[in-house]
Amino acid sequence: MKKMLLILTAFVCMIGMSFAQTKKDAKAAPAKVEKAAPAAKVEKAAPAAKAAAPTKKDGTPDMRFKENKEAAKPAGPTKKDGTPDMRYKENKGAAPKSKG
Repeated sequence: MKKMLLILTAFVCMIGMSFAQTKKDAKAAPAKVEKAAPAAKVEKAAPAAKAAAPTKKDGTPDMRFKENKEAAKPAGPTKKDGTPDMRYKENKGAAPKSKG
């Protein structure tokens, strides 16, 4: 009886796993790839225009280089952990304003 119950449970699990991916999900995946491809072409054109500091493939500054580290430093005083101290006017101007 235990063997029958074990086999039946395994069979039900296998059937459940076969329904995990439907045909609708399989069609949606290639559409995402097609949308991402044109965006990558646009990003390749932008880094070529600014060659002042080295960047990574995704266009963000590469922090291994001295030029990028100096540009990322805050204008005013910092806290012990290196983040800008927002009590000072110099650091408040550089911070992005929140919506709300």
